[in-house]
Amino acid sequence: MGRHDINADAGRVLDTITAGGAVILPGDIGYGAGASTTDALHRLFVAKRRAPHKRHAMVGNYELHRQVHLLGRREQEIVDAIVLDAGLPLCVVAGFRADHPVVAAVEPETLTASTVGDTLAMLVNGGCLQDEVVRRCTEEGIPFLGSSANLTGTGTKFRIEDIQQPILDAVDLVIDYGLRKYHHYRRSSTIIDFTTMEVVRIGSCYELISDVMATQFGIRLPVDPGREALPSGHLREQALAT
Repeated sequence: MGRHDINADAGRVLDTITAGGAVILPGDIGYGAGASTTDALHRLFVAKRRAPHKRHAMVGNYELHRQVHLLGRREQEIVDAIVLDAGLPLCVVAGFRADHPVVAAVEPETLTASTVGDTLAMLVNGGCLQDEVVRRCTEEGIPFLGSSANLTGTGTKFRIEDIQQPILDAVDLVIDYGLRKYHHYRRSSTIIDFTTMEVVRIGSCYELISDVMATQFGIRLPVDPGREALPSGHLREQALAT
């Protein structure tokens, strides 16, 4: 009992993924399942019953985002206003440096499954433990990729006890930090493609992110139709449905 040991837990995560294992770890936007190798990521993919078009995201922090992503000055200012000034979580989609050591270390099959065209998705501001894990991974040149710890289509899980058994069975390490910070949104991260300034997914803190973009940059994002109308938050799914 007591405070969570971020340093020790980050070490356990790093040991597990470098040994070819998969982990469940807490983030501010819910519990995620991640790994480094193609085999472990495929195991998670199968356990989640994930559709072929679904992609892995790179788990990141601000430093890795700056090293990997290719953004124009204005686009970078928008990201900085959201993740640094406002302190909000955001999944950034942007062009990337394929020669960065962490990206270059991703196995080709996994990189193909983690990119769309010339863009790579990376979660920034995922939480203290994720930031420390990514810091260590970056030092070692180890990629860390994954997605939410849930069966596809069942929504992000904010407590370990809500994660379905097939997901728990697919990992080698589970770290439980209790109820996650942004549980009241009942959605994962907000995803914005900064190559087109398109909202890919409405997620946690969307109204705050929208306000930053509107008041500071004059960019009006689509109105959130609400979780009942669009549980996944994916606007492309809504467009296909209509």
